[in-house]
Amino acid sequence: MSILVAVVNGDSEIEYDRSKDLPEHQQVYLNKMDEKMDVGIPSGQGTIFAPDQAQKALFVANQLMAAIDEDNEQLISASMAYLALRLPELKQVSIKDKEGKKEISLIYDRDYSPAQTVNFVKPEHLNS
Repeated sequence: MSILVAVVNGDSEIEYDRSKDLPEHQQVYLNKMDEKMDVGIPSGQGTIFAPDQAQKALFVANQLMAAIDEDNEQLISASMAYLALRLPELKQVSIKDKEGKKEISLIYDRDYSPAQTVNFVKPEHLNS
């Protein structure tokens, strides 16, 4: 099973199952997204003309972050589908909010696993 997970501050927020077929009209929509981005995508103070796949992926990941913040289900679905289908090796889109700044990471080398709490015990409180 090939799952793409959107992770926000360490927690799984959305999961996309690549094994489920995407309806034709949604595939057409993803192709239109690509065509629009091929013309150019906004970046900082300018526009990136003819962006490569990595630049498109970061742009879509930023759109995903905004969609999650706004609880925009349609944009979340489109963004997750785009990233999952255009980047089949992508395992996680990680979004961290650090002091009001958002940091996005595209993670290809490890599946999502929830953080586990580790409780430490002073040696004198151990039962042996």
